[in-house]
Amino acid sequence: MALEIIESCTSCQACLPLCPNKAIVAAAPHFLIVADLCNECAGDYDDPQCASICPVEGAILDELGRELNPPGSLTGLPPALAALVAAASPSEVVGK
Repeated sequence: MALEIIESCTSCQACLPLCPNKAIVAAAPHFLIVADLCNECAGDYDDPQCASICPVEGAILDELGRELNPPGSLTGLPPALAALVAAASPSEVVGK
């Protein structure tokens, strides 16, 4: 049982100090989770701490490949609307 950080990670460092097992390491092009050290915070917290602080939707996956912060979970937008906003240019989003 281990989580995975994928390429959408921006290496913002928010998760680094929160991991009770020190399983998150700086790497290029994005941070990585050392599988042998990650226990998904079991026994320490109710939820994985890295996912609870991660500001990027979909950057952390569980052992089954499911996004812990799926699209819309951080913004409150329904997934279909979040996809439209993500695909739009900045001028289209602000209506100019």
